[in-house]
Amino acid sequence: MRALPLSVRPPRSPGRFGAALACCLLGASLLASCGRPGPKAQPDRPLQVVSTILPITEFTKAVAGRCATVRPLLPAGVGPHDFQARPKDLVLLRQADVLVKNGLGLEGFLGKLIASAENPRLKVIDSSQGVVTLRNPEAEHDHGHDQGHHHGSVNPHIWLDPSLAEQQVNTIRDGLIAAKPACKAQFTANAAAFTAQLRSLDAELATQLKPFAGKTFVVFHDFHPYFARRYGLKGSFVVDVPEENPTPDDLQRVANVARNSQLKALLTEPQEGGRSFQALAQDLGVRVGEFDSIEIGPETDQQPASYLKVMRRNGQALVNAFGG
Repeated sequence: MRALPLSVRPPRSPGRFGAALACCLLGASLLASCGRPGPKAQPDRPLQVVSTILPITEFTKAVAGRCATVRPLLPAGVGPHDFQARPKDLVLLRQADVLVKNGLGLEGFLGKLIASAENPRLKVIDSSQGVVTLRNPEAEHDHGHDQGHHHGSVNPHIWLDPSLAEQQVNTIRDGLIAAKPACKAQFTANAAAFTAQLRSLDAELATQLKPFAGKTFVVFHDFHPYFARRYGLKGSFVVDVPEENPTPDDLQRVANVARNSQLKALLTEPQEGGRSFQALAQDLGVRVGEFDSIEIGPETDQQPASYLKVMRRNGQALVNAFGG
């Protein structure tokens, strides 16, 4: 039996996974569990699917219906940059038939974690396949931060454009069909129903934000580009990834943007940015609003309808920020 590697870490946080995965070495029984193949998929049993970040969980559940059981790999309230693998995560992947990820480098921890799980049956669905991506301009990364603390050359937040979310849902549909052809009709019908809701959402947001075309909004980290591109807006951000602390230069830069754009509100995220924006908003004489990047969230928000609800709330937050 091969020993598990002692470290599985995302690119931005060296050493963060070593302690968690080393726990697998503490008990012979757990090691034995980690070393056995998972159960072989049965035609009459639901497909066992593991998802990564919150929107991927929501999209996968929208397609899965009763034909698959979807379990998130990341705990509620934990984002991809702070995820620390636990022994039970290896067991979850070992027993899974399918893993669904966002892709584009967001889940940098997955490669070594999948290898450690030793599940040759595992099919991986990369929901970003075929999506036209946006690059992260090098100039936007040079804010005095460690160059390892950013998403890389491609921005991964494609789910914030409903038209790209539709592509992700259809890619997940095709992957699940390949894994369980007997459920093709159900997967197809479920995906069609949800993508119809995505198209309706897209039309609503386009109408709502059309009066503000060309205007700039300010958010805490750089999740905005796909949303901004879709609706003809511009965006500025304080830090590359939400776990970073902004520097004085960061705050001064976005303060200048806010003044020039005549914004009525700066937009934080539910989990990040509030403290940084409170003092800045007070200095600028503006409010602090909220735009949810949907990267992480509470366990109660892991249903497909939550994505639609949060995106509509984001649209209204932007209207408020622009003074509409």
